[in-house]
Amino acid sequence: MDSILALMQDPAAWIALITLIVMEVVLGIDNLIFISILTNKLPPEHRVQARRIGIGLALIMRLGLLGTIAWIVQLTTPVFEAFGHGFSWKDMILIAGGLFLVWKATKEIHHNVDPVDHKEDMVGGAVASSFSAAIGQILLLDLVFSVDSIITAVGMTPHLPIMVVAVVVAVAVMLLAANPLANFIEKNPTIVMLALAFLMMIGTTLIAEGMGFHVPKGYVYAAMAFSALVEVLNMISRRAREKKSKGATHH
Repeated sequence: MDSILALMQDPAAWIALITLIVMEVVLGIDNLIFISILTNKLPPEHRVQARRIGIGLALIMRLGLLGTIAWIVQLTTPVFEAFGHGFSWKDMILIAGGLFLVWKATKEIHHNVDPVDHKEDMVGGAVASSFSAAIGQILLLDLVFSVDSIITAVGMTPHLPIMVVAVVVAVAVMLLAANPLANFIEKNPTIVMLALAFLMMIGTTLIAEGMGFHVPKGYVYAAMAFSALVEVLNMISRRAREKKSKGATHH
């Protein structure tokens, strides 16, 4: 208790907490885009519940991983060497998660480009687009993003209470943003393609990180922000044209 009170009176701890919350929220965007696209495949009555369960499980998983922080830190120890790079369990988790994301995004892009081919879509067709399949896939990606965010958190602060508060706040923000983001993606079909391109880029970045090539997150998020801005301008332009054409038909 005394240590927590001491932390609350330490300005450096507050700076670490704010920095960590911002970082966890930014990392959560990747997860949220995936959850939004995946749950939008479910029947409308199951979507909100699936998002809540998916994000709730992400919170439980991250808090559970914080409880085994000594073990998590050891995941960065190289297990074997190949191509002149020592691969750790963290690297292998990132590579597996990256491959999974690239595969999922590619499948869904193919489905969007060729809507006639309904044999395989993002959740593997009609059979697998069940509630449990969606939750299972969300859980798989939650694990990858959780390990990455916890290891990053450990590198930023040694204080466990700060990490716990940052994780809880970040997941609460994800919970609030999940439905508006998913609804926005569903109402704007071109955003789906942009979000899938983001997922593919994030997947490629995870693979690169796992292979030992550090990709500064700032570059990735700057590219995402620029693309999103261009898409917003396109949407404004489309709506202006639609209003103009409606006005012309009324006259």
